[in-house]
Amino acid sequence: MTVSTTVPTIPLNDGTAIPQLGFGVFLVPREETQRTVEQAFEAGYRHIDTAQMYGNEAEVGAAIAAAGIPREELYVTTKLNNGNHLPDDARRSFTESLEKLGLDRVDLFLIHWPLPTRYDGDFVTTWRTMIELREGGGTSSIGVSNFEPAHLDRIIDETGVVPAVNQIEVNPYFTNEAARAADARHGIATEAWSPIARGGIAGDPTIGAIAERVGRTPAQVTLRWHLQRGDIVFPKSMHRERINENFALFDFELTDDDMAAIAALDRGESGRTGPNPNTFDMIRR
Repeated sequence: MTVSTTVPTIPLNDGTAIPQLGFGVFLVPREETQRTVEQAFEAGYRHIDTAQMYGNEAEVGAAIAAAGIPREELYVTTKLNNGNHLPDDARRSFTESLEKLGLDRVDLFLIHWPLPTRYDGDFVTTWRTMIELREGGGTSSIGVSNFEPAHLDRIIDETGVVPAVNQIEVNPYFTNEAARAADARHGIATEAWSPIARGGIAGDPTIGAIAERVGRTPAQVTLRWHLQRGDIVFPKSMHRERINENFALFDFELTDDDMAAIAALDRGESGRTGPNPNTFDMIRR
């Protein structure tokens, strides 16, 4: 089998497509964001994932402007801040996001967290506002992040509109199969955040043995595992060497045994590195 060296795209249920590998800017300090994103562009990334909550949309926008890459070659995602779920707040903040990014549209806009214990448990109204924003042309696609199967069922049952993407935590220690299966059932693409367990896989003997055999790093092996499972990933780094390394995923492949061995590392809920979406309720304005 010939392995491609270019980034494949994943078709979405709304007729668009998304690059399967992107670059994330979670926890990248504002003052480092433009430089870091410019280095990602130099490495070959064309899919950038940011969020209102990250506080660095303007710096992502500055990097986009400085790079001079044709807009049609870029895929830009941002996400709704937890404090902006009310319809007027969502509309206002979305306009602000476009202004900060220096764009007239984004490719994908996500509800960052469902917040089932906030807003009287009403994330359906927020989803209806997302639908409105897509219909207004400000975003090509809309989706959700950190939505559990019951959350997905609810917004789809009540609106008839299926998210294009669900961005959820997935890593070898928390494979999150119930959420991935719900995404598959609805035809929703899964994006995996914290794909290398916030670096936790670095010393894993199973992943390390595979990495040694294929001549790659543990991070590359883990990211390749995600890609071969069909998920979208967007690793983050602020170091040029690691940025380049994380992009070099398309000239090798893992065997079925490798894939199974990594999947067997799953620890269930104890493998989660971030908050549980059923209880997470932080609002940062």
